[in-house]
Amino acid sequence: MILCVGLATVDLVYRVDRIPGVDEKAQATGLEIAAGGPAANAAVTAAALGAPVTLVTAVGRHPLGELVRADLTAHGVRVVDAAAGSTEPPPVSAVTVLETGERTVVSRNAGGRSVAVPDAGLPEAELTLVDGHHPALAVAAARSARRLLVDAGSWRPVFAEIFPYAEVVAASADFRHPGGAGTDAATAAAIGAPGVVVTHGPGPVSWFGGGRSGVVPVPPVAAVDTAGAGDAFHGAVAVALARGDDLPDAVAAAIRVAGVRVAHPGPRAWLRKL
Repeated sequence: MILCVGLATVDLVYRVDRIPGVDEKAQATGLEIAAGGPAANAAVTAAALGAPVTLVTAVGRHPLGELVRADLTAHGVRVVDAAAGSTEPPPVSAVTVLETGERTVVSRNAGGRSVAVPDAGLPEAELTLVDGHHPALAVAAARSARRLLVDAGSWRPVFAEIFPYAEVVAASADFRHPGGAGTDAATAAAIGAPGVVVTHGPGPVSWFGGGRSGVVPVPPVAAVDTAGAGDAFHGAVAVALARGDDLPDAVAAAIRVAGVRVAHPGPRAWLRKL
């Protein structure tokens, strides 16, 4: 079983011909509503690839939380709600996707919400993925994980506590470690995990591990929607590592999955193409 721990949101995904300017409106050409967030999207991807998946997150009893729960359950993800008694709404993200596939996102993520570890603790898993949201959950998951994969899209202070437990840290090109970075190799050295992956959007993916390093090319894809592509990549890496792939093979497998994601519009239709 794969355990994902982190953020779940309500994503309002608008497709537009152009981004409106200040005090200007734009008519959307399409709208979809789905659960989102790095850990949630990774969980949905892993489930679509055939893995049993549990997501520990904060959903609550607000009506919007029911939307999140229903969507994740419909896509094969078991949800453990660490905020089951809360009446606060879950975070809502407004995602605007251009016809070119580029997107803008407005979100508060978890904001200042504090979520504790459920009384029953965290489920056991072969591999655990954390995204750094909900810090108390992230630290508890890292400490108890048999194998830990960290989604490090951008620096979060909690990563200082999490990285020492990580087997693999997947960072984006935008990640900036306070200990120093610049090149991918410098980022990997600053992170200090046994395995480090650095993604560059449509560019080649660098990997470091076991005293070796390399680059995996990303085949060109006609992108129509890049929203959640990194999350899909992380979910696919988790599945590949859990089945025993070495790091470069796991990266190659995840690149193929992310390529399917960006080639199809909308948050869910692409899953049928895996």
